[in-house]
Amino acid sequence: MMFCPQCKGLMISSGGQLKCKKCGYIREIEVSDRLKKTDKRLEKEITIVDEEEKIATLPTASIKCPECDCTTAYWWLRQLRAADESEVRFFRCTACGKTWREYD
Repeated sequence: MMFCPQCKGLMISSGGQLKCKKCGYIREIEVSDRLKKTDKRLEKEITIVDEEEKIATLPTASIKCPECDCTTAYWWLRQLRAADESEVRFFRCTACGKTWREYD
């Protein structure tokens, strides 16, 4: 989005120009105003609960651990992607401590 240098209002594109909806300021669209397209999406770092005191307060679920076949694991949710996408559910085995994730 482009904002007006005079009144800080939102500028809209019209006929090769940017026009301020608020004060009427007009300027030509420049090459630097064009949208940039990227091929890669940068993933954010994943936060995993590591502190033993915090883990003990997490809820548990009946789910089979892929490592040791235990059927109880702590679980928590994290929003890793865009806000309009579902959260990722993390599990940590109560017996062996293996952590894995599950997507909806």
